[in-house]
Amino acid sequence: MSEDHEKSPEIISPVNPLPPVVVALFLIIIGIEATFTLATRGIIGGPAGIGWRLDAMQSYAFSGPIFDWMWNNGQWPTEHLMRFVSYLFIHVSFTHALFVCVMLLALGKMVGEVFSGFATLSVFVVSGAVGALAYAVLLDDQAPLVGGFPGVYGLIGAFTYLLWLRLGELGAQQVRAFTLIGFLMGIQLVFGLLFGVQNDWLADVFGFATGFLLSFVVSPGGFQRLREMVQRD
Repeated sequence: MSEDHEKSPEIISPVNPLPPVVVALFLIIIGIEATFTLATRGIIGGPAGIGWRLDAMQSYAFSGPIFDWMWNNGQWPTEHLMRFVSYLFIHVSFTHALFVCVMLLALGKMVGEVFSGFATLSVFVVSGAVGALAYAVLLDDQAPLVGGFPGVYGLIGAFTYLLWLRLGELGAQQVRAFTLIGFLMGIQLVFGLLFGVQNDWLADVFGFATGFLLSFVVSPGGFQRLREMVQRD
């Protein structure tokens, strides 16, 4: 039998697998939300399970007043510092978590296929932390900040960076790369006018800006590209 016949044919998947870090983030978010949803319906946790979501918000949501207390007293306990990240995994409802997961899978796949796993995770987490910081510093909002949208908007920023680079290589107008964020902000404005404005949009904007700027450093060849840009200027 010839060597060609001895080799097994390669199986090429028509769908590229999701980056592991994106899958991990998705499983954490949907796992937490599934627990809260089942508990709210009384399927798990008994009578106490109904309050699990509220308890989680009290312990893990980002809070402007708590940040003000830490800043004014110069005390930074770990249980409150972790709120800069933990709030990304707590949502107000199943629908809220579902929208976050859909956008996480879509944007995470596009970014994660170019960025390393660590870089993709860094964009999500750092964007969320900066979004929370902006929420606390620039606003005087007593409402807690919850949900993964600031981190997802960071991934949108990273995707915009990739598109911005691609358009530059093609000699096209790079401002077109910001069409997606403009569209999303427009939708938020419409919903705000119809159903009332919520200040968490500020965290989303700063999450996007952080993801875009951080990509200059964590993207493949980012340091070299950034140095060339500085030298060129």
